[in-house]
Amino acid sequence: MISFLISLFFVGALTSDPVVTEESCVCKNQETFPVPPSDQKTLFYIQRTPNTNTIMYALNIESDGKLNEDEPVHPYWIRYQEEGQREELSYIQRNYAYGLKTEDMGNGKFELRFVSYKKMPFYLVKSSRDNQYHIHATINKKKIEVSRVFLQIEGGTFWLPNVVCAEVKGVDPDTGSEIVERFKP
Repeated sequence: MISFLISLFFVGALTSDPVVTEESCVCKNQETFPVPPSDQKTLFYIQRTPNTNTIMYALNIESDGKLNEDEPVHPYWIRYQEEGQREELSYIQRNYAYGLKTEDMGNGKFELRFVSYKKMPFYLVKSSRDNQYHIHATINKKKIEVSRVFLQIEGGTFWLPNVVCAEVKGVDPDTGSEIVERFKP
Protein backbone atom coordinates (compact mmCIF):
# COMPACT_ATOMS: atom_id res chain seq x y z
CA MET A 1 0.00 0.00 0.00
CA ILE A 2 2.83 2.40 0.75
CA SER A 3 4.14 1.83 -2.78
CA PHE A 4 0.78 2.99 -4.12
CA LEU A 5 0.86 6.16 -2.01
CA ILE A 6 4.48 6.92 -2.86
CA SER A 7 3.75 6.44 -6.54
CA LEU A 8 0.72 8.68 -6.26
CA PHE A 9 2.77 11.42 -4.60
CA PHE A 10 5.61 10.98 -7.08
CA VAL A 11 3.43 11.43 -10.11
CA GLY A 12 1.54 14.30 -8.48
CA ALA A 13 4.87 16.03 -7.86
CA LEU A 14 5.78 15.77 -11.52
CA THR A 15 2.60 17.47 -12.62
CA SER A 16 2.77 20.40 -10.23
CA ASP A 17 2.59 23.74 -12.01
CA PRO A 18 5.29 25.80 -10.28
CA VAL A 19 8.84 25.32 -11.44
CA VAL A 20 11.01 24.67 -8.43
CA THR A 21 14.69 25.54 -8.54
CA GLU A 22 17.37 23.07 -7.55
CA GLU A 23 18.28 25.26 -4.56
CA SER A 24 14.83 24.95 -2.94
CA CYS A 25 14.44 21.20 -3.43
CA VAL A 26 17.31 18.95 -2.46
CA CYS A 27 17.12 15.18 -2.71
CA LYS A 28 19.54 14.01 -0.03
CA ASN A 29 21.62 10.84 0.24
CA GLN A 30 20.79 9.55 -3.21
CA GLU A 31 24.50 9.16 -3.97
CA THR A 32 24.50 6.25 -1.49
CA PHE A 33 21.94 4.34 -3.57
CA PRO A 34 23.20 1.60 -5.90
CA VAL A 35 23.18 2.21 -9.62
CA PRO A 36 21.33 -0.77 -11.08
CA PRO A 37 22.79 -2.72 -13.97
CA SER A 38 21.70 -1.53 -17.37
CA ASP A 39 21.38 -3.30 -20.69
CA GLN A 40 19.74 -2.74 -24.09
CA LYS A 41 16.29 -3.34 -22.57
CA THR A 42 16.62 -0.89 -19.64
CA LEU A 43 14.44 2.22 -19.98
CA PHE A 44 14.44 3.91 -16.53
CA TYR A 45 14.20 3.20 -12.82
CA ILE A 46 12.65 4.61 -9.64
CA GLN A 47 14.36 4.84 -6.25
CA ARG A 48 13.04 6.32 -3.00
CA THR A 49 14.43 6.94 0.46
CA PRO A 50 12.56 4.36 2.56
CA ASN A 51 15.06 1.77 1.26
CA THR A 52 17.34 1.05 -1.69
CA ASN A 53 14.98 -1.39 -3.43
CA THR A 54 14.62 -0.19 -7.01
CA ILE A 55 11.78 -0.46 -9.50
CA MET A 56 13.14 -1.12 -12.99
CA TYR A 57 11.29 -0.49 -16.26
CA ALA A 58 12.56 -2.48 -19.24
CA LEU A 59 11.50 -3.20 -22.80
CA ASN A 60 9.38 -6.33 -23.02
CA ILE A 61 10.95 -8.19 -25.95
CA GLU A 62 9.41 -11.42 -27.25
CA SER A 63 11.47 -14.54 -28.03
CA ASP A 64 11.44 -13.57 -31.72
CA GLY A 65 13.18 -10.27 -30.87
CA LYS A 66 10.12 -8.09 -31.44
CA LEU A 67 8.58 -5.69 -28.95
CA ASN A 68 5.48 -7.01 -27.17
CA GLU A 69 2.98 -4.42 -28.37
CA ASP A 70 0.35 -5.34 -25.76
CA GLU A 71 2.79 -4.78 -22.86
CA PRO A 72 5.87 -3.04 -24.27
CA VAL A 73 7.32 -2.15 -20.83
CA HIS A 74 7.98 -4.67 -18.05
CA PRO A 75 8.39 -3.33 -14.46
CA TYR A 76 10.20 -5.38 -11.81
CA TRP A 77 12.13 -4.95 -8.56
CA ILE A 78 15.78 -5.23 -7.77
CA ARG A 79 15.55 -6.03 -4.05
CA TYR A 80 18.82 -4.51 -2.78
CA GLN A 81 17.56 -4.60 0.84
CA GLU A 82 17.47 -8.39 0.63
CA GLU A 83 20.00 -10.22 -1.57
CA GLY A 84 19.91 -7.96 -4.63
CA GLN A 85 17.63 -10.40 -6.41
CA ARG A 86 15.27 -9.56 -9.23
CA GLU A 87 11.61 -9.97 -8.27
CA GLU A 88 8.33 -9.38 -10.05
CA LEU A 89 5.96 -6.70 -8.75
CA SER A 90 3.16 -8.03 -6.59
CA TYR A 91 -0.43 -7.91 -7.80
CA ILE A 92 -1.11 -4.79 -5.70
CA GLN A 93 2.09 -3.04 -6.87
CA ARG A 94 1.35 -3.87 -10.52
CA ASN A 95 -2.32 -2.89 -10.41
CA TYR A 96 -2.36 0.01 -7.94
CA ALA A 97 1.12 1.58 -7.82
CA TYR A 98 4.00 1.01 -10.20
CA GLY A 99 2.30 -0.79 -13.07
CA LEU A 100 1.64 0.92 -16.39
CA LYS A 101 -1.40 1.15 -18.64
CA THR A 102 -0.39 1.21 -22.29
CA GLU A 103 -2.02 2.61 -25.41
CA ASP A 104 -0.56 1.87 -28.84
CA MET A 105 -0.53 5.17 -30.73
CA GLY A 106 0.76 3.64 -33.96
CA ASN A 107 4.11 3.96 -35.72
CA GLY A 108 5.92 2.32 -32.80
CA LYS A 109 4.85 4.97 -30.26
CA PHE A 110 3.12 4.01 -27.01
CA GLU A 111 1.49 6.16 -24.36
CA LEU A 112 2.17 4.92 -20.83
CA ARG A 113 0.42 5.98 -17.65
CA PHE A 114 1.08 4.83 -14.11
CA VAL A 115 -1.92 2.90 -12.82
CA SER A 116 -1.81 5.04 -9.67
CA TYR A 117 -2.09 8.34 -11.54
CA LYS A 118 -3.43 8.44 -15.05
CA LYS A 119 -3.18 12.21 -15.62
CA MET A 120 0.53 12.26 -16.54
CA PRO A 121 1.53 10.52 -19.77
CA PHE A 122 4.93 9.07 -20.51
CA TYR A 123 5.75 7.94 -24.04
CA LEU A 124 7.76 5.00 -25.29
CA VAL A 125 9.28 6.11 -28.60
CA LYS A 126 12.13 5.08 -30.84
CA SER A 127 14.72 7.84 -30.97
CA SER A 128 15.99 9.17 -34.27
CA ARG A 129 19.23 10.01 -32.42
CA ASP A 130 20.23 6.41 -31.63
CA ASN A 131 17.41 4.24 -33.08
CA GLN A 132 16.67 2.84 -29.58
CA TYR A 133 13.46 2.98 -27.54
CA HIS A 134 13.34 5.55 -24.72
CA ILE A 135 10.78 6.93 -22.26
CA HIS A 136 9.87 10.58 -22.91
CA ALA A 137 7.94 12.95 -20.66
CA THR A 138 7.32 16.67 -20.41
CA ILE A 139 8.25 17.90 -16.96
CA ASN A 140 8.26 21.58 -15.96
CA LYS A 141 7.55 22.32 -19.62
CA LYS A 142 10.78 20.57 -20.69
CA LYS A 143 10.97 17.45 -22.81
CA ILE A 144 13.10 14.81 -21.13
CA GLU A 145 14.22 11.31 -22.01
CA VAL A 146 13.82 9.79 -18.54
CA SER A 147 16.53 7.57 -17.07
CA ARG A 148 15.98 7.85 -13.29
CA VAL A 149 13.45 9.10 -10.76
CA PHE A 150 14.35 9.65 -7.10
CA LEU A 151 11.90 10.43 -4.28
CA GLN A 152 13.00 12.06 -1.00
CA ILE A 153 10.63 11.03 1.79
CA GLU A 154 10.97 12.50 5.27
CA GLY A 155 8.51 11.32 7.87
CA GLY A 156 4.81 11.13 7.45
CA THR A 157 2.93 7.93 8.13
CA PHE A 158 2.58 4.57 6.49
CA TRP A 159 -0.58 5.82 4.77
CA LEU A 160 0.60 9.36 4.06
CA PRO A 161 4.38 9.62 3.55
CA ASN A 162 5.84 13.13 3.38
CA VAL A 163 7.44 13.40 -0.07
CA VAL A 164 9.62 16.52 0.16
CA CYS A 165 11.34 16.31 -3.21
CA ALA A 166 11.20 14.40 -6.48
CA GLU A 167 14.10 14.42 -8.92
CA VAL A 168 13.95 13.27 -12.52
CA LYS A 169 17.16 12.67 -14.46
CA GLY A 170 17.56 12.09 -18.13
CA VAL A 171 18.69 13.76 -21.32
CA ASP A 172 17.34 16.23 -23.82
CA PRO A 173 15.91 13.98 -26.57
CA ASP A 174 17.24 16.26 -29.32
CA THR A 175 20.75 17.06 -28.07
CA GLY A 176 21.55 14.25 -25.64
CA SER A 177 22.64 16.76 -22.97
CA GLU A 178 21.88 15.83 -19.36
CA ILE A 179 18.77 17.26 -17.68
CA VAL A 180 17.93 17.17 -13.98
CA GLU A 181 14.54 18.48 -12.86
CA ARG A 182 13.56 18.70 -9.18
CA PHE A 183 10.10 19.23 -7.75
CA LYS A 184 8.77 20.03 -4.31
CA PRO A 185 5.33 18.47 -3.94
